[in-house]
Amino acid sequence: MFTYVVVYEIPVYGVHHFSLNLWKSYTPVKDPVKKPKWVNELEKNQPLLDLDTVILAINSAAAARLALETRVGFKRSISVFFNISSRSIAFMWQVLAIFVPTISTLFYIALQLFHNVSSFGSITWIYTTSARVFCTTWTQIQIRCCQILYWPIILQDNGIRSHSCVEYMENTALHRHSMWSSLAVDLLLGNLMGLALIVHAESVCQWILTFASVITNALLRSGSVWLMGVPAGFKLNTELAGVLGVISLNAIQIWSTLWILFSFLFIYFIKGLALLGILFGATIPAALIIDMVYIATLHVSTLHWFISLLYSWQIQALAALWRLFRGRKWNPLRQRLDSYHYTVKQHIVGSLLFTPLLLLLPTTSVFYMFFTILSTAIAFTCILIEITISMIHSTPYIKIFLWLMRRRRFPSGIWFEIASCQNDSLEFACHDKVCSSSEKSYRNNNRGRDRSTIMVSVLRSNFLSIGQVVLPHYRKVFSGVSDFAITSAHGALTGKR
Repeated sequence: MFTYVVVYEIPVYGVHHFSLNLWKSYTPVKDPVKKPKWVNELEKNQPLLDLDTVILAINSAAAARLALETRVGFKRSISVFFNISSRSIAFMWQVLAIFVPTISTLFYIALQLFHNVSSFGSITWIYTTSARVFCTTWTQIQIRCCQILYWPIILQDNGIRSHSCVEYMENTALHRHSMWSSLAVDLLLGNLMGLALIVHAESVCQWILTFASVITNALLRSGSVWLMGVPAGFKLNTELAGVLGVISLNAIQIWSTLWILFSFLFIYFIKGLALLGILFGATIPAALIIDMVYIATLHVSTLHWFISLLYSWQIQALAALWRLFRGRKWNPLRQRLDSYHYTVKQHIVGSLLFTPLLLLLPTTSVFYMFFTILSTAIAFTCILIEITISMIHSTPYIKIFLWLMRRRRFPSGIWFEIASCQNDSLEFACHDKVCSSSEKSYRNNNRGRDRSTIMVSVLRSNFLSIGQVVLPHYRKVFSGVSDFAITSAHGALTGKR
């Protein structure tokens, strides 16, 4: 006769619970080999012990009893003061649940009215242009409005079912508190950034203007003049390099003049940025900074677009002329190369066009590489700010806080610690996870002679590390970085970036 006793600590909400979910840092690879029939038949057999059901019963035993007692008023010994205080807290919570969505709804209605007024009449193109220019800022404003309008769903009671299991209660609480914790941290960072900008507004404005002047003179103008000469020893076409260099210098000079004319408004922009940070958090000013960076570097983007267009046309013309010499023609309907018989005149014209285009390619490539590097640096800066904004939204602040305070609230798998194994003729006491090999062999040899066995084990839990808690929330943030890098590299090589 074999008796197995399992001792476990009763799961309590806010203290600990059990879970079979294991955190995996990799995606399982599908086996391409077809499974044999006996494996499929084995998988159809019901297991002797369903651990999921057992763990669910353990987590629900005490929680369901407490929830039922709370609902039917089983505890008669509760004091009147505690009952009044609990009702007062619930009433204040409901008032907060009504007040915050009301204010946010009025704010959202004001934004919608501004949207309708701006898109009406002769100023429609102004609103459309501003929506395209400040698209990142408008996206963050919509996210913030959705977060505020989500308060009624966060504060509502999910019913007795969510309180019948400790694991469900933990997941509901984490989901409920994740939104306001993210909003609170965002507002805290925004207030810190806003106060710092208000105190040092003049120095920040002066530093940015000086930095912009240095970048314009030391990098853009000097780089364009350098490309008009003999850059890095490359012998370029003087006429084409002069034309491209003069166009670049003129665009830089026009933009510098506009920058100087409107520089007096920059101090008001810094103060407005600080006010936005104090009222709406750090993400909206960060998004506005991204849009302003794109506006401030519009001349670089325009020059990059113009030269990349010229470079792309040149590459496509050279590829088409190379196919002409090979007697091939691109079929756009079937997306393939077909054989084609060209005439002598076509070959002569192709030869006359191929040589100058090939000789002018190094000059165009040098200018294209220069402005591509500048445009990539600007895009990389804006992407870093966007990643920072996404990390502020995605960071599970409440989980990090609870993990630091009580790690046992994040279980990951179970294991059994054997406390003792007692027979009619012998007794084992093993307090580690694994007993010694001699005890195991002696137990196996005397298995047939023992009449009854009593084994006592303690149910334990593994716990998640801080990386296992945080990293799953960052996967979506960094999922598109590799695809963006590959797309950007392909576009830079083909001139279609």
